[in-house]
Amino acid sequence: MGVGSSNSYDFAASLDPRAGDQRHRLELNDGSRVAVIGGGPSGSLFTHFALKMAELVGLKLAVDIFEPRSFEHCGPEGCNHCGGIVSESLVQLLATEGINLPEGVIQRGIDSYMLHTDVGSVRIETPLNEQRIAAVFRGNGPRNAEHPDLESFDRFLLDMARKRGARVDRRLVTDIDWSGPRPRLKHAGRTGDDYDLVVIATGVNSSLLKVLQKAPIGYRRPVTAATYICEFQLDHPTVERYLGTSMHVFLLDTPRIEFAALIPKGNIVTLCMLGDDIDAELIDGFLRTPEVRNCFPPAADLPIRVCHCSPMINVRGVDRPYADRVVFVGDSGVTRLYKDGIGAAYRTAKAAAATAVFQGVSATDFDKHFRPLCRGITRDNRVGQLVFGVNAHLRKRRFCRRAIRSMVAGEQANPGSRRFMSRALWDLFTGSASYREVLMTMSHPRFIAGLSWNLARSLFTRDDTSPVRGRNDGHQHAG
Repeated sequence: MGVGSSNSYDFAASLDPRAGDQRHRLELNDGSRVAVIGGGPSGSLFTHFALKMAELVGLKLAVDIFEPRSFEHCGPEGCNHCGGIVSESLVQLLATEGINLPEGVIQRGIDSYMLHTDVGSVRIETPLNEQRIAAVFRGNGPRNAEHPDLESFDRFLLDMARKRGARVDRRLVTDIDWSGPRPRLKHAGRTGDDYDLVVIATGVNSSLLKVLQKAPIGYRRPVTAATYICEFQLDHPTVERYLGTSMHVFLLDTPRIEFAALIPKGNIVTLCMLGDDIDAELIDGFLRTPEVRNCFPPAADLPIRVCHCSPMINVRGVDRPYADRVVFVGDSGVTRLYKDGIGAAYRTAKAAAATAVFQGVSATDFDKHFRPLCRGITRDNRVGQLVFGVNAHLRKRRFCRRAIRSMVAGEQANPGSRRFMSRALWDLFTGSASYREVLMTMSHPRFIAGLSWNLARSLFTRDDTSPVRGRNDGHQHAG
């Protein structure tokens, strides 16, 4: 294993990638122990890929997943604080890995977006008819909800990792001791076991990350932003009538809101909001807008929010999410800006697993084989900041919102056309494509020409606030 006999180990020295050639090689061998802290998608997927890859090369690993939450329970006890959208690109990637989401996990297949503005609404169909988005519950549904047929997305992945041979430990990891040759876990003040590799897959809302900032591994927590997620309980016919199989996205001139959407899931509707300084006043003001109220049955009050939370999200990742014998995957390290966090968890988990099994577990190994993926995500996020900046600039002006709606409506009415605005918005909303691809679509001459024409035209046209009906389903949505 390359583990020395000294009682102390200089983890700080591991931060220099050049030091690897001058020290013993750190690698996983038969019987090596791996601790995965966090049983969400990044932790479960890392475990799945690591054990699968180890089997290919005849390597026997002992993997322990530390996850105190129980995804069989409703409400906060089993919740992972996420809107629960799995992009079509990730669904396809998982299928190529032999991971097919069962029907019980997918609460609703999303086949379109309803774009709501104060100047009208319009439906955006999937770019390709076979592309759909999966709406899932990360836990077992909201507080006090009864879902006998519901299967948690996180529980499905955790069970998959368990079937691969991993052991799930319900103890909470509170700290890690770095003084020995191998990291040693701590549980509520009690000393745990030593491990050859520790994988941090906790997400950004874990108090463990604050503790690890003081460790001699050079880790600094990601920069975060607040979000708001809540769930309304209705009944299946009502959800089907008012939201159907569409995800409802709101393009409004509401200060501090970067993105807001309603997601139908069985008899539950999930609201997700991203932005700056989201507070109760901002939330209530948004929920009172006519565009939001028209997505619910007419009543004096909105349905009761059966569950709500304000989790933080990673908006700027870690530069070097690794050191000797430790690697950070998913939100605790590097993820995509605003969108497709589960997809980023898949990519970082698989890359980290491949590095650990095939290359080694030193900082040098992760620097050479894991960091390129992380840097690619970071570079794409910079492009994403530009794209969201353009979107925010257009969103602030009524005639721009009118032009966007008009351009999308024209594209959707002509099935044979190249739907540049529709494609850009679809990829921006879903995270199914990189931000670089979104920017390339927005930079296409036909996109620029189409938007310019609609901007000029919108200066001399009235708003279209007529109701927009769903395709063959009778859903009612007022603009």
